[in-house]
Parts: sequence; structure tokens; C-alpha cells
Amino acid sequence: MPRVKHEYLSEAEYLAREAQASEKHEYVDGQVFAMSGASIRHNRIAGNLYLLWRQHSDCRVTIADVKLRTRRAYYYPDVMLSCAGQTDESIESAPCLVAEVLSPTTEAIDRGAKLRAYQQVASLQAYVLVSQDEPLIEVYRRAGELWTYEAISDGRAITLPCTQRPLTLDEVYAGLAFDPPSVREPEAGYQAW
Repeated sequence: MPRVKHEYLSEAEYLAREAQASEKHEYVDGQVFAMSGASIRHNRIAGNLYLLWRQHSDCRVTIADVKLRTRRAYYYPDVMLSCAGQTDESIESAPCLVAEVLSPTTEAIDRGAKLRAYQQVASLQAYVLVSQDEPLIEVYRRAGELWTYEAISDGRAITLPCTQRPLTLDEVYAGLAFDPPSVREPEAGYQAW
């Protein structure tokens, strides 16, 4: 889990301190959380997404060091795409597309608090979760007032809003290899066929 500093900070105090900080911190309801570093694998996936979105969208793409402002938090998504006008040099407030590369230390937050916070961003059309452990991309898409969910782990094209062409798993995971899936033993009380 990321470390939390239990001192309450106002939004203005957080932004002032963060502008001077040597490490990144996320801000949620007055609490500040130090961010941990990412693996090379994590960076490779985020970098691949960044390049693909830059090549296939006319919108602004940012990676890792730009904050996303939500109603009660500031997060640093791995990759964001925004078609809105730019109003701040270090903060996006109206992205169309956000991606997080799942890590063991952040997966619960990415699937929980961040998912709920991102779904409150009116401009957001899709939230993408990318596994590091297997070729698997999960997409939450806005469908009016509801959100749909799709998991892609095969050769199907991945169509995302605000981009000009679909992506493939091979493109997102370019330069990475995966261990073959292991065969699990049946649990006690179950018979294999």
C-alpha cells in the first residue's frame, strides 16, 4: 500500500507542496499518499499505450507525471488522453480516456477508489486497466448514465473513444513476453475430468 501522511491538507496546500516535492503524491479528501516507483514492465506497457494514442489521436496524450483532478482527489494516471482545451500545465480535468497499468501495490485502488472517482469525471468516455501479468485489457465505457465492462484477452481489436483506430493486445504488449499459464491442481473435493 502507498504510504499515507496523516496530516490534513487543503487542496491549495497540497498543490503548493506538490509543486515543490521531489517525489509524487496523490491527494484524496485531504490525505496525501506517496507514490511508489514503477517496474520496467509497467513503464513499457504505459509507454506503448502513450505511443499508440499519440499516433492514432489528434488529442493531447500525457503520461505518469500529469495529475488528474476529480471531485475530491488528484491522481497521477499512467496515461491520459484529453481532447479538451488545456487550462493548466500540470493538471488535466477533462480527459476522454484514462489508463492504469495494474501493479500488485495499486490494483485494489485502481479497481476501487480510482474507478469510482474517474466515473464521476463528466468528460471521461473510457477507463482502461492493463494487466502486467497476462495479456488482458479491461475497459469500462460510459454508456449514458451507465458504465459497461469488457475484458479483452484474445485477438479482438480494442476500439477506444477519442482514437482513430483500434488497438491490439500485441501492440499494447509489444516487447514483452509472458510465462505460459500454469496448470492448477483441482481443489480438494473436486475431481478432474
